[in-house]
Formats: sequence, structure tokens, C-alpha cells
Amino acid sequence: MLNTSNDYSIPEQNGGVLRKILVILIPILIITVFVVATSVFISLTKKPKEKKRNFNTLAVIADYAKIEDVQLAVRTQGEARPQIEIDLVPQVGGKIVYVSPNFIEGGIFRKGETLIRVEDADFRVAVIRAEAGVAQAQQVLVREKAEGDIARQDYAELGRGEPTPLALREPQQAQAQAALRAAEADLQSTKLNLSRTEVKAPFSGRVRMKSSDIGQFVTPGSRLGRIFSKDVVEVRLALSDDQLAKLDLPLAFFATDRAAAPKVDLSARVAGKTRHWEGRIMRTDAAYDTQTRALFAIAEVFDPYGKGASEDGVPLAPGLFVDADIAGKSFENVIVIPRDGLRPQDEVYIVDDQGKAEIRKVSVLDAGPERALLTSGVGAGELVVLSPMERSRVEITLKVLDVNDPENVLVDPPKPDWMKKAEAKAEGEAKDDGKKKKRRWGKKPDADSKASDDDADGKSEADDEKSEEN
Repeated sequence: MLNTSNDYSIPEQNGGVLRKILVILIPILIITVFVVATSVFISLTKKPKEKKRNFNTLAVIADYAKIEDVQLAVRTQGEARPQIEIDLVPQVGGKIVYVSPNFIEGGIFRKGETLIRVEDADFRVAVIRAEAGVAQAQQVLVREKAEGDIARQDYAELGRGEPTPLALREPQQAQAQAALRAAEADLQSTKLNLSRTEVKAPFSGRVRMKSSDIGQFVTPGSRLGRIFSKDVVEVRLALSDDQLAKLDLPLAFFATDRAAAPKVDLSARVAGKTRHWEGRIMRTDAAYDTQTRALFAIAEVFDPYGKGASEDGVPLAPGLFVDADIAGKSFENVIVIPRDGLRPQDEVYIVDDQGKAEIRKVSVLDAGPERALLTSGVGAGELVVLSPMERSRVEITLKVLDVNDPENVLVDPPKPDWMKKAEAKAEGEAKDDGKKKKRRWGKKPDADSKASDDDADGKSEADDEKSEEN
């Protein structure tokens, strides 16, 4: 017989183990689901933390507009050049037998100095021949006069009446007189050619270029070199129509004397230092330049290598490119602002004592690299924004700093109302957090502190409600 009791013992044992496992796992699973659901519910119902907005301000550099009496100035440029510059050429041909030691590039010479001498032997021979011709012509004239006198005496002794001009040899005497004048002219010409063998300086100056030397054969008109006078140096200054409007300079200006001519300050950087020379505008060109549509004014510097040199003795050498500052018209009560304050399209950004900016349209009298002169649009004492700023950012509240001392705040805009409320709310929350920490550490608040806590909580809740409404 089969043992039935042994057959059913195993299933009963397995079912009891499973039951025990389920009894343990089901409560744990229920608790876990409850905890997760509670966490999700709390996170969904939790009030989101309010994010604080930033108080956006833009710090800019500014300066005050001023009223001054000003004199306009015109700045232009030009190249210095000698007033007289010529090619040195011989008037007679021949071989060069002498060259002055001063006739070199950069050499300095005086007026009347012999710079080059051409061989003169042939010219001396020509002078001797011309002198002989003069002597011969003189002898012919003397002979004709003597024969005329003899003829006159013969007619007087014979009593034949008045002799004819031909009998008195008057035509022959006239011919001899003409021949003598021609011989004398030949002599003068040969002597002149002899003197021209010495090429002399027509003025005091300097040598720019030398193109011949001793032993070279030259012909009349050939180029020996290039020289210029150092008495006067000119600077041609181009003036546009706007620049002419700033100057008291007529279009057909011509100065009668140097004292009445307008002054001009010429400057250039030479040997690492800026030098200055005083010039005078002596005249303007007769016509406008067709290429640039500008009128040129000619400024002259007298004795640029002597009294007209700079303070430290630097001459105004030809070829030097210089800046020219010319004093113009004078105006009274002109608004002056830094040049950075003038924006495109003649606009200026003005900021008030609350940090609010405003765009102004202005009338510009003149604008230079450092300042701008205005006739209207800005008042004296108003703050002009100098910092680069886009037009679209004018609506932003500005914090204004002094251009001379950026650490000095000229305008500090007040905080808006919403920011003041947010700060008060944050301060109240900080106090609440501090009291909660005290409670957490086991300190039991008394009745007074509790009442004050309740009042603070009520006030904080009221502030929260107002903040939410705003």
C-alpha cells in the first residue's frame, strides 16, 4: 500500500512558505507605493520658489555740457616747397674746368658765387679779334672824316660854292660809323660770352641735384643741376568749402604786406619730435582746382633756414609734409561738449538725475577730434553720454560715471518699487528661517516671542499676497 501521508506533505509545506513570503512583501509594497505617491503629491502641490528679477542698469561715462566763447580753427595739410627753384644751365658751350666745392647735393651757396666755370680760351681769342675789328673800324672812320675835311677846304679855296654831301664823303663817314658800332657790338658780345663761362648763382640757396662735373663738355642750355632759393618756402594748403566758411579769407585774397597776412601754424614731426613754424597766408589761387574742387591758399615762411626756423633751430626743408592750423572766426556763448558725445545724424544722448536717457537733435557749428561746438539742442550743465551705446538701449536706466574720474558716480538711479518689495520679502523670510532653526535646536519660545512670530508670519503672508497681486 502506498503511504498517502508522505505524498501530501510536500505541497502543504511549499504553500506555507509562499504564503509567508506574500505576507511580508505585500505590506512593504503598499508602504513603498504610499511613500512614492505622497512624495509625488507633495512635489505637485509645493509652491514654486519665486525667482528674483535683476535690476538692469547700464553704466556709462558722461560729462557736463559747457558754454564758452570759442574761435574756430581749420586744420589742413600741405607740402613745403621753395618759392624759387630752377635748373642751372650754361649760356655758352665748352669743357667744364672748375666746379665749386659748394656745388654738391645739399650744398649751400651765396648769391653771385661761381659754381661752374667753362674753359674760356676760345672766348678770349674772340675778344682779341673783336678788339682788332674795333680798332680797324675806328681807323676807317678817322680816315673818312679827314678826307671830308680836306674836300671842304678845297671847295673853300677854289670858291666853287657849297660842296655836295658826296664830295664831303658824308655817306662814307656814316658807313664807317656804322662799321665801328658793329665792331664795338661784336667786342661787347665776345666779352659777354667770356663772362658767361663762369656760371654764377643768381640767389642764395641750396643744391637739390647735381648732374654734371669737371671735365664734362656741355652745350648751351644743357642741365648742370637743380638749385632753389632758401629765402622763402611756400606751402599750398587745400581748403574745402566748409573750411572756407570758418575763415575770414576772401576767395581772391592777396596780402599787401606780411604784417597784414593771416597767421598759420605749421607743424611736422621731425627726428621724433613735433616742430612748429610760423607762416603767413599771402594769397589764394586764382581758380579752384578742377580735380579736388578745393581752393588752395599759399602760406609763406620767410627765411626758413634762419629766423623762420623752429624754436630749436630746425629749418622748414622743402619736401616736408606739414599740418597747418589756421585761426578762423570767433563766436560767443557756444555749447561745448566732448567729441564722443556727438552721435551720427547730429544726435546727442542726454541723461537726467534719475538715470533716464533722452535723444536730442542738435545744430552743429563745428566738430573736431576733441570737442564739438553746438548752437542749439543742449543746455549748459546737462549730462551728455560719451560711452558707445546703441540707440535701442536708451530706454534702459543708466548709471552715470564721471569722465574725469570713473570711480565718481554722478547719477545712481533709485531702486524700483518691485525691487524694494522683493528685498523686504527676502528679509522677512530670512528672519523666519532663523527662528525655525532656533526651534529645531530645542529652544521653546515664550509667549511674547510666539506672538511676535505669529505677527511676523501674518505680515509675511500679507506681503506674499501683495507681491502675488503685483
